Amino acid sequence: MTPRAKLTAYVGPMAVFIGLLALTSVVRFGGDSFWLQHSEYWVFPLQTVVCGLMLWWYWKVYQLERPRILWFGFVIGLLVFLIWIAPQALLRFAPRTDGFNPDLFATQPAVFWFTVAFRFLRLVVVVPLVEEIFWRGFLLRYLINEEFDRVPIGTFGWVSFVTVTLAFALAHSMPDWPAAIITGMLYNLVVYRTKSLATCVVTHALTNLLLGLWIMETKQWGFW
Repeated sequence: MTPRAKLTAYVGPMAVFIGLLALTSVVRFGGDSFWLQHSEYWVFPLQTVVCGLMLWWYWKVYQLERPRILWFGFVIGLLVFLIWIAPQALLRFAPRTDGFNPDLFATQPAVFWFTVAFRFLRLVVVVPLVEEIFWRGFLLRYLINEEFDRVPIGTFGWVSFVTVTLAFALAHSMPDWPAAIITGMLYNLVVYRTKSLATCVVTHALTNLLLGLWIMETKQWGFW
């Protein structure tokens, strides 16, 4: 596979994911209908399908060998989850109730469960794969050597560590920056400790699964 094709495999899903996310803001200018003003209810499933297909197409390119030192990934995944919910669950910050709310479809069970299922599929499967393949599979290595596929997974460098940590945080909304900075550092630590991109994906997926369940229980939709 050519270097350009490898670059596309690692960066393409993230680029498409961000592009479709931006679409949710653009279509709001198209009218006042519910599906334009709340386009996330159809854009997020679209993201899930399109990015999922891209991941499947390029699957053999990714260095996702069998996870290693999974217990370490599980510990970090749980710790990151606790960091994200701590302000509301432990420090009594104001609940974050504004956001992607599937209860809008509570009177339509089929639509409700479709919405919830795709939200969890996006949260627990697609997002961890897209983000870990990009942040720690590509960028963390690219900042060490432009021929990133020659850099072993989990190679440490101060410039790449700091840059990826900050960029990962800035990719989140401003209220999430403190938690996202710590999360970026801890996920970087997972790849340094395990030398396994697959373990990073599992760690991220566990965090997101726990967070999704907590969101459904507390109805703090702002954490989606």
